[in-house]
Formats: sequence, C-alpha cells, structure tokens
Amino acid sequence: MCRNIRQLHNFEPPATPDEVQAAALQYVRKVAGSTNPSQRNQAAFDRAVAAVAAATEELLAELVTTAPPKDRETEAAKARERAAKRYAS
Repeated sequence: MCRNIRQLHNFEPPATPDEVQAAALQYVRKVAGSTNPSQRNQAAFDRAVAAVAAATEELLAELVTTAPPKDRETEAAKARERAAKRYAS
C-alpha cells in the first residue's frame, strides 16, 4: 500500500471530505501510475477519483469499532518519531 495514504477511520474529529478526496486521489494516482493524466485520460481519472471517494465515505460511515477514537496530534507525533528512526543517518 502507498505510504501516503493515511488511515481515516476512528479519529476525533472524523475524517473530512477533503481528506477522503486526497486519499482517493492518491490511490488512483498509484493505480494509474501517473500523477497527471493526459487530457485524453482526464475524464476517466476524475471519475475514478470520485468513485473511490464515494466508496471510502460509504465505508467510513458503516464501520463500527469499540476502540476509543484516536487523537490526530498524537498519531502525527508517532509518525514523526517513526520517520526520524527510519531516516536517521
């Protein structure tokens, strides 16, 4: 899975439509193998992003968990710490 796609489920506050859209765009870019589609492929690319975003919204709305919601700042700090260890020179 692409490292740029972040978990969106079980956060407080919940994922925003912009976060869902960004994740969908990143997914479609990864699958398509390009960040900027040609003009000829732009419509198909845009439809794919919209479909993935809609499916993601539906999934997030239906998921159920008993775990307490995660704090975005705490999770971001953990990610920074992991990155510092990974890229330490």
